[in-house]
Amino acid sequence: MKKQLLLVITVVLFAIFLAACGSDDNSASEEGENNKETKNTEDTADAAETSITVSDIYGEQTFEEVPERIVVLEWVYAEDLLALGIQPVGMADMEGYHSWINIEPALGEDVEDVGTRQEPNLEAIHALDPDVIITASSRHEGILDSLKDIAPTLAYNAYPEEGAGTQYEEMESTFKEIAKLVQKEEEADQILSDLSQAYTDIESEISDAGVENKQFVLSQAYSSENSPVIRLFKDNAMATEIMTEIGLENAYQSDGFQVYGFDETSVEALQTVQDAHFFYIVQEDDNIFSNQLAGNPAWEDLAFVKEDRTYQLPGDTWTFGGPLSAEVFANQIKEALVQAK
Repeated sequence: MKKQLLLVITVVLFAIFLAACGSDDNSASEEGENNKETKNTEDTADAAETSITVSDIYGEQTFEEVPERIVVLEWVYAEDLLALGIQPVGMADMEGYHSWINIEPALGEDVEDVGTRQEPNLEAIHALDPDVIITASSRHEGILDSLKDIAPTLAYNAYPEEGAGTQYEEMESTFKEIAKLVQKEEEADQILSDLSQAYTDIESEISDAGVENKQFVLSQAYSSENSPVIRLFKDNAMATEIMTEIGLENAYQSDGFQVYGFDETSVEALQTVQDAHFFYIVQEDDNIFSNQLAGNPAWEDLAFVKEDRTYQLPGDTWTFGGPLSAEVFANQIKEALVQAK
């Protein structure tokens, strides 16, 4: 009897021991799973924390690290990078950039040319092994898939449709997105803040110089088939908004929206704005005002011509750029007005 009782007790104790061991194993296993899940969660959180999500006109894209090798196919985006202290590895139409863009810092000598803005060279872009390509949707929508085969591609539109904001607003928002991409958001905020202060200072200088008439008309003019073509900038143009930022008022108003921000008119359209200051951009070898329109009463009899309120801006004046070009342009306008006093 004692032997049977002892056997029963032994079996029970052994069963308890096995149960305890099983419990320990399960606990260890559960702890391991929990640790694994915690680590996965932390890894996911770390990745989310270090990844960069930016928007272009097609939506959001996420980058796992800051792109270092950047190819740009439109000048304004190269300018945005330069403002943030970053040189692209490749850019389209560098010759044209050097002819039109007058900002500091300059484009680096080792930046590779990747063809024209109209027809970028895909092989040249591919050879640069970029981390990202930044382009203009209006130019390169047709080759967007080919560009994305090379590298992630961001596309922006510098010319918003009616009701989608002004060119100036678009310039600022795209500049900030590019700054986010390269993790230079604080620098971008500072650059835009400095630009705002520059506008304030320029407005004060114009007022201090005694310029009372603040109305302006901005024109870009050229000849086509030996006939003068006059562009007059509307309120949605970036250049116009820069001029209003320095305290001036656009005298040219017309019906209808123009996505590029200007109407193409004739000299007769200037009759309604002749009390304003007339700023014009022409090329030295194609100055329609001193060539085709010289001696033409429709031009010569305008009040701003008679009263010497016309101001020729440099032929390479860039009215479609980023924040650095904006400050250059604002200073050009100020210098023209102040020197005329």
